[in-house]
Amino acid sequence: MAGHSQFKNIMHRKGAQDKKRAKIFTRLTREIQTAAKTGTDPDANPRLRTALLAARAANMPKDNIDRILKKIDGGDDTIYDEIRYEGYGPGGVAIIVDALTDNRNRTASEVRSTFAKYGGNLGETNSVSFMFDRIGQVTYPADAASADDMFEAALEAGAENVESAESGHEVTCPAEDLNTVRESLIESFGNPESAELTWKPHNSTPVGEDQARTLMKLLDSLDDYDDVQSVSANFEIGDDVMAKLAAEAG
Repeated sequence: MAGHSQFKNIMHRKGAQDKKRAKIFTRLTREIQTAAKTGTDPDANPRLRTALLAARAANMPKDNIDRILKKIDGGDDTIYDEIRYEGYGPGGVAIIVDALTDNRNRTASEVRSTFAKYGGNLGETNSVSFMFDRIGQVTYPADAASADDMFEAALEAGAENVESAESGHEVTCPAEDLNTVRESLIESFGNPESAELTWKPHNSTPVGEDQARTLMKLLDSLDDYDDVQSVSANFEIGDDVMAKLAAEAG
């Protein structure tokens, strides 16, 4: 889930829970299945290579991955449609939901009802995406390289920006350059923690405590739905409020 960088702390905590592991594997399985439809050779299929890197970074068992690819090679005809939903949450926060589904009506109904349950509104296509840029993002742990070495390597690879902190390195680039930047960084630092396309908001929307509490419930509910691959939003929540919400969540 993408939003204000401090929200990653909550998502990291959630990601460590066992109940999230099954969700993560479901998400990765669908992405591998969809990517592999155009070819099961990762060297000739950049999207599949990205999906496999993500699966390995999540410690998805190799047997699971091999089983998915063999199923595709065997003629599996399961088709997942890629759908993007856009809308507003509490406090006027813009939200983009990317989904892979085998039942458009089911997913649309679920996403719409989730928005409504938490005071949001599902909008039309392009109703909020114009407020975001689609970018490539590659992340590495802090000990993968020094900030200077990561910056120099990323710049040479064609990246637009690098943010380094105690939590790690975040490299961003134009969406169309993700594969090139990722491959170049792999040569220098090995496999990244993640390499994906994401949404970067042009501006952030400040959210107060009460609205933030409801917003987090909305984002979590969307993110927990199996058909949803990613949730992005342009919120900004103060450190004190974020800490309070994290404490409430346990």
